[in-house]
Parts: sequence; structure tokens; C-alpha cells
Amino acid sequence: MTTPEPSASASAADKPTPRKDPWELPDVSGLTVGVLGGTGDQGRGLAYRLARAGQAVIIGSRAAERAQQAADEIGNGVQGAENAECARRADVVIVAVPWEGHAKTVESLREELRGKLVVDCVNPLGFDKKGAYALKPAEGSAAEQAAALLPDSRVTAAFHHLSAVLLSDPEVEEIETDVMVLGEVRADCEIVQALAGRIPGMRGVFAGRLRNAHQVESLVANLISVNRRYKAHAGVRLTDI
Repeated sequence: MTTPEPSASASAADKPTPRKDPWELPDVSGLTVGVLGGTGDQGRGLAYRLARAGQAVIIGSRAAERAQQAADEIGNGVQGAENAECARRADVVIVAVPWEGHAKTVESLREELRGKLVVDCVNPLGFDKKGAYALKPAEGSAAEQAAALLPDSRVTAAFHHLSAVLLSDPEVEEIETDVMVLGEVRADCEIVQALAGRIPGMRGVFAGRLRNAHQVESLVANLISVNRRYKAHAGVRLTDI
């Protein structure tokens, strides 16, 4: 008895699906990025770097006038708006507010952030005479707190380990550092990775799900100690990738 040859369709079905190149990231050049807390050092620095790279950027603040003043100082086409307006107009919204106001700010914008890709870069830290130390929110991390408060948004975590001094310095052409990106949906993480990669010297690297955000946020306390001891602006570079 002759064994029948497998059909072409069956053979194709048996072949493993090629894995996507992890460095193949989407084109994000047409997205508008909103930065809540864009008048603070970290938010202002991120807004400046993204705008300098050609990204459309809107700075958000509780007061529209303050946001516009910061936008005018940054230049590069950056616009300013009150927080709710910033959230409505942006495709991707970076949360860069102080930890103390994180929950209140995020919760107040639940409707405006519905369906949006939200990038939380807040680091819950305390300070005493020994220096900086990590705080652990009840939800596990600032990013997980944001996800709990924004059930209809797509929350990711990134941009935690960047020096505000380097971000804002126009004499610094490249910032040699990696940006660890965490989230539940790989496609959302890839958008954030691609945004990070638009800034010269930076790479966006997928670093796991939101449940792992606490240790990424906490590492900032260590970097503060490094920077104080060595009078530096240290970041993070991951090897072998």
C-alpha cells in the first residue's frame, strides 16, 4: 500500500511561524505625544528630546498658561495645554508627574485617557538623611497603580532611568542609555520602544509585564546614589542584545 504524500497546504501548516525580529519596530513618526507633568524637569526634558527628534509634542500642566510658557521655552514646535486637553489631543500620553500627585492626576483624566496608550515613568521614592529609597505602592508599582485607575487605557511603563540634566542640555547630542519598557501588550510596548529609539543614543528594550515594574522604578534610588558618589548622570545599558 502506497502512503499518500502530504498536501502542500498540510506541509505549510506544519512549518513553524518565523519569529519576528525583536528590533523590528513600528513607524511612530506621525504620532502626537502628550507629556503630563511636562513643566517638571523630567517631563520637560523628555518633551525637548522627542520634539528635537521630530515628534509632535504637547506639554500638559494643571494651568494652560504654565504649560504654554514651558512649551515656548523648549521650542522645537512643542505646544502647551491644560492636562485634560493635552490628554485628549495626544495619541500617546507620558505620565511624568510627581509621585505625590500621581494617583489624583491619573484618576482625574480617566475619561480623556480612555483608549489611549499611556506611558508611566513615575518613580515612587522617599528621601531621608541616608538618601533616596524605593517606596512600594499598594498596587505594586506606580505603573500598576495607573493601570488600576485607568481600566480602559493601555498602560505601559518606561523612561524611568533618564537624567533630566542630560535630557535638557542642548549641548548633549546623544544620550547613551537603554529604556526598559514594560507592558501587557507587546504591540504597545513596541510603540514605546520605537519612541525611545527616536532619541539619538537610546534604545527601547522590552523588559517584561507590568508586574515587574516595581524593581525597574526602584532602581532609580540606586542610580541617585551612584550619581551622587561619582558626580555623574548614570543611566542603564543592557549587554548582549
